[in-house]
Amino acid sequence: MHSIIFPNHKIYNINKNLNQIFTGICKEKNHSNKLNYFCKTHNVLCCVECITPIAEKDNGQHNNCIVYSLDEIKEEKKNKLNDNMKILEKLSSTINNSIKELKNIFDKINTRKENIKLKVQKVFTKLRNGINAREDEIMSQIDDKFDKLYFKEDNLKECNKLPNKIKVSLEKGKNIDNEWNKGQYQINSLINDC
Repeated sequence: MHSIIFPNHKIYNINKNLNQIFTGICKEKNHSNKLNYFCKTHNVLCCVECITPIAEKDNGQHNNCIVYSLDEIKEEKKNKLNDNMKILEKLSSTINNSIKELKNIFDKINTRKENIKLKVQKVFTKLRNGINAREDEIMSQIDDKFDKLYFKEDNLKECNKLPNKIKVSLEKGKNIDNEWNKGQYQINSLINDC
């Protein structure tokens, strides 16, 4: 669970790395003292032998460093932790606000995109309606022009009647001719019928 809940914790295999396990006792050779001091210069915990002014073998590595007792550094570290937590809270709030702003901007962009699409559709609908109306107008004009220049459909209907009129006139002409040839005619009537 340490790797999940506490990602900053270091986990060691007891069988392999006994000297790496934090016991609260100094790891320096021949030091068996508790780690009661903190070397601010090197940012490490130390024991009394690490900070002794007598620099002997394995002793006094931190005698010229800025060293505090754990009780002294505890308050500073706690304040630093609180400061860092405040910074992180502020950062978290800023990030959340930025995300909200980005969502708002994205929503506005999407709304704008949809409005542009609607405007384009309206323009093309007007164009289509205009083109259709113009097509109808031109078709009507073509009909009118052809009817005026050539003939109307009524003229064709009248033309269809012509063969019957001719046939009737031809028969009437034959009858008049027969009567003329027979001599049974009234000259005024025959002339009028011709």
